[in-house]
Amino acid sequence: MADERLIGAIGRIERALSRVEKLATAPANAPDAELADRHERLKKETLDAIRGIDQILSGAN
Repeated sequence: MADERLIGAIGRIERALSRVEKLATAPANAPDAELADRHERLKKETLDAIRGIDQILSGAN
């Protein structure tokens, strides 16, 4: 009885590891790549805005 539970647990672990490996080796899909590009553009625009505010504030002195 204990052996059957152990074998079942090992089977579940192996299936879980298989799913993890499949996800880890899957190529990035287009929506994720698009999201990463949008994120990079937003970071650049935010940095540009902060630099502009910094210039305005430094000129106010």
